[in-house]
Amino acid sequence: MDFNLSIPVRVLSGKGVLLNNTACLSAFGKRCLIVTGGTGAVKSGALRDVKAALASEEIAYDVFSEVGPNPLLSACYKAGTLTRESGADFIIGIGGGSALDAAKAAAVYAANPDFAPTDIYTCERKPALPLVLIGTTAGTGSEVGKVSVLTNGATGRKKSISGEDLYPALTFADPTYTMSMPYAITVSTALDALSHAMEGYCTPKCTDIPALFGEKAVALIWEGLCQLLETKEIPDYAMREQLYYGSLYAGITLAYCGTAFPHPLGYVLTEGYGTAHGTACAVFLPAFLRRALEYTPEKANRLLAAMGTDADTFCKTVQALTDCDVKMTKEEIAAACTRWDAAVPNNFKQSPGGFTKEEAQALIEALLAMSC
Repeated sequence: MDFNLSIPVRVLSGKGVLLNNTACLSAFGKRCLIVTGGTGAVKSGALRDVKAALASEEIAYDVFSEVGPNPLLSACYKAGTLTRESGADFIIGIGGGSALDAAKAAAVYAANPDFAPTDIYTCERKPALPLVLIGTTAGTGSEVGKVSVLTNGATGRKKSISGEDLYPALTFADPTYTMSMPYAITVSTALDALSHAMEGYCTPKCTDIPALFGEKAVALIWEGLCQLLETKEIPDYAMREQLYYGSLYAGITLAYCGTAFPHPLGYVLTEGYGTAHGTACAVFLPAFLRRALEYTPEKANRLLAAMGTDADTFCKTVQALTDCDVKMTKEEIAAACTRWDAAVPNNFKQSPGGFTKEEAQALIEALLAMSC
């Protein structure tokens, strides 16, 4: 048994949790930068509530709302520069995974004035500024994690950074802020959370504690996904709450264990074809489950038991929810797979049975290659 445990995030949860706990913000300083995407923070009501909370504590703020999907290094660098130049003491991130990951990167740039944008990947850094995160989607789990996935605009490639300093100091987890998500985003973000839980659960890093979170996550998320597939309707608050907390359970498993091969393979679809991140990863989940059943059958069967389903039903359901129509030539697939020429990603190494570039290319061909 393994009871090693470190979850250095304070999470306050429930309806109205932010406005009921505004005094918590005063501990971080007298000025902050709010980092958001274009619309989610406004539509959800979260930005309105954050502004009210800051005003009640007499904390000054600026708003940076230039974060797009798959956040660019350049936008994060700009936000970090603004943080430093405005004299902000901390950063509040509001939104889905893109905005929260951008807030983490901005906090790094703010604390490291000598960094060029790409230095965030390679250079030793001073600890990031304190982070307060507020999620508006039920997928990424970034609110409880130490990873930020960023896109280099010059190459179009996604790459992650991680570290203990990227754990938020405080997270306000209010499922109410996820109510504005449209159906398609609700499905894609739930698939992302399911991928986090399943991939992390089947890695060698998954010991007793993250396994408990993973089993809880898949049970909550799977029920929600089945309902979404059956009804094709926006879920009510009760299901929004279930999906959101499921994504946080999955985020804790992710923070401990990382991901396996569906995530780096999903990047191919996200970068080159605009497929939503969660959907792109889930395209490869059926193959991942079959591999887990072959190499780690005990873990795979525990996941299926937690979801209350069998392998065939799982695969058919995920395929129906992803409905990916991307088709690639064999030449396009070969070119996409050159990203793994230099080194085997850790995601591959910790996949069940290990995983190679050749296997990745063969799987992409099997699923996405154009027919002759």
